[in-house]
Amino acid sequence: MKKVLVTGASGFIGNYVIEELLKKNYSVIATSSTVEKVQEKSWFSEVTFIPFNLNDYANNRNYYNFFSQPDLMIHLAWQGLPNYKSLFHFETNLPLHYSFLKNMIENGLMDLSVTGTCFEYGFVKGRLEEDMKTEPANAYALAKDTLRKFLSELQKQHKYSFKWIRLFYMFGKGQSQKSLFSQLDRALEEGAAHFNMSGGEQVRDYLPVESVAEYITTIALQNEVTGVINCCSGQPVKLKDIVKNYLKNKGSDISLNLGYYPYVDYEPMEFWGDNKRLKTIISNDKFI
Repeated sequence: MKKVLVTGASGFIGNYVIEELLKKNYSVIATSSTVEKVQEKSWFSEVTFIPFNLNDYANNRNYYNFFSQPDLMIHLAWQGLPNYKSLFHFETNLPLHYSFLKNMIENGLMDLSVTGTCFEYGFVKGRLEEDMKTEPANAYALAKDTLRKFLSELQKQHKYSFKWIRLFYMFGKGQSQKSLFSQLDRALEEGAAHFNMSGGEQVRDYLPVESVAEYITTIALQNEVTGVINCCSGQPVKLKDIVKNYLKNKGSDISLNLGYYPYVDYEPMEFWGDNKRLKTIISNDKFI
């Protein structure tokens, strides 16, 4: 049975990715900074949990052995979100994450998948294809895009399979309390008469987190398609329409106070992903 190391196990996506891997009968090695964050997860007794805080990284340690020599690794961990503009992302996060992943590869890891972000494309409108030039416009995106380039360059010295999974937008249970849908759920629970949000005219690409986790695992577990892979629906939709449909499914008639908040300045108004590579992977995997 193949062993899969999942970092960021205590995070929103990590929880669902581990559930998917267990459904597929893989042996999971999960890691996060403290056991307290994961010991109440439904899957905790079914995985090998190894606590690790990236701030304690030591270059002279063999982390491939430390994590029991996994067959492949899904790297979801990333600190400092949702503050996308903080210099912390490329001053602290970038060198730590690269050093850690390089250590894993130099000591024997042969298969690595890392989650990136649609923000790497920068202020580009319309359909975003994987081969497009990246022009990150915030610190988080710059750090992620640079990490991808570092890891790609590392392939010239070490032969390993590398998949860079660019995430778009998602929603689901367990999301950050600062996220739009978590705030909306809270308003519904409190019986609010209306919900404050932006104008909602942004065109985005959304997926439920369960689908995101399924796609991440499907991408990671294959090697026919490597490199940059958009993890998205491929369907452009206005944010206000997504919210209205979400409320309809919950049977709520809460009023939307559109235009209460200004639009953010770190992303364009209209963009969505091209998912041809993802479709190829899914088709090969016989999911559809």
